[in-house]
Amino acid sequence: MTDAVGKLWGFCNTLRHDGINYGDYIEQLTYLLFLKLADEKSVKVPEGCSWGDLKAKSGTELSDYYIDILRKLGKEPGLLGGIFAGAQSRFRTPVNLKKLISMIDETYWGALDVDLKADCYEGLLQKYAAEQKGAGQYFTPREAIRAVVRCMKPDFREKSDFTIHDPAVGTAGFLIGAYEWIMKATNEGADLSRDESKRLEKEVFSGKEIVQETRRLSLMNLYLHGIVSNIMYGDSIAEPPGSARYDVILTNPPFGTKGAGETPSREDFSISTSNKQLNFVQHVISILKPGGRAAMVLPDNVLFEEHAGKKVREILLHDCDLHTIIRLPVGTFAPYSTGVKANIVFFRKGVETKEVWIYDLRTNVEKVNKGHALTEKYFADFEKCYGGDPNGHPKPARQETERFKRFTIKQIAEERDYNLDIFWLKDENLDDPGNLPDPLDLVSEATTHLEAAMEAMNELARKLNNGNGENGK
Repeated sequence: MTDAVGKLWGFCNTLRHDGINYGDYIEQLTYLLFLKLADEKSVKVPEGCSWGDLKAKSGTELSDYYIDILRKLGKEPGLLGGIFAGAQSRFRTPVNLKKLISMIDETYWGALDVDLKADCYEGLLQKYAAEQKGAGQYFTPREAIRAVVRCMKPDFREKSDFTIHDPAVGTAGFLIGAYEWIMKATNEGADLSRDESKRLEKEVFSGKEIVQETRRLSLMNLYLHGIVSNIMYGDSIAEPPGSARYDVILTNPPFGTKGAGETPSREDFSISTSNKQLNFVQHVISILKPGGRAAMVLPDNVLFEEHAGKKVREILLHDCDLHTIIRLPVGTFAPYSTGVKANIVFFRKGVETKEVWIYDLRTNVEKVNKGHALTEKYFADFEKCYGGDPNGHPKPARQETERFKRFTIKQIAEERDYNLDIFWLKDENLDDPGNLPDPLDLVSEATTHLEAAMEAMNELARKLNNGNGENGK
């Protein structure tokens, strides 16, 4: 299947000369691949919109016909409307559109295993994330996802209304990771009843995505895995969540300050802040069911930022059991997003934190890069330390190691003033002048702290301005 990815991606490079960028290409591929699969599976589409109708055209007639099909399908309800909503053709010349149609038509996709189809599509998404600057916010490394899911064990058979949700779904990597874990745990679905299989396909998974183009990619990705999921379009932290609550949340909210400055008006948020990551933490706490559990990827600044950051951490520690944090290796998100230092936090709603276990997978760990890829081996010891209980408290009790340390809530609250940016290992590189940290990493770390300080100052300034405004009334 690697050859298929290479072939399709190679054509993408050709199309770049026609003004079609990576994102546009994946989007057009999504439309055409869905129509081909619909034809193979005899899925009903509106009259005149079939794969056969499309491939019979050529020249300018093909270009016009393709535009009409996209417009018509975008008005359909359900999955069709979700994938084709707002769809537009990006092809400047009909010959390139015809060539891509012919390339897709060469393969009988229905004869391929579901995993092979999905791997092909995800291979293209991964290439897109690696080569298109900024696209990494929609793509979480698969090995990190799999490690999280193996710890969380999201078994939907626990109860009949069990749900798994990602409020920043991106290309649906976390949802698909959970689905793959479930399939492995159920003998590739052979152990599921007919009702359980139906529920898994249509009721267990959901998500929300603020970028329409990315939403359609997630819908297609899930569809190729046999999942017809409810992926909503909208801003998770700006919009009230309604009545929906979830048993498991797996998410990697977008990093950075883009969009900052807007403070959501949410009655369910205890802390008013414009910091997106802090608002996502509040959002996840809000939409979890009592006893529900979550795993979130969060940047370093969430662990140490003062003012609003400290208050959100207090809420997290007292309203939830924040039992585990793993400090991810430098370069985990390279080449998708460079310079990002991140963590994964695991917590359960409704039980106050008594102790936090922190695993340092960063200090004295080889940096992830093209020559040293993120693999399953990176997470093996962490998963062993985490244990077999998805709530993070297995029996026998956890044991401290050189990299895995326990901190009581008293230590965190009284001695550290709710600062969770905790490290204890000595960085060996600092003692070796010939092996000092990459200057770019040092700059990135300094920038993170400066951005956190600036955000705290801006937050304080906004509050002071609001106070002055109120006093002047």
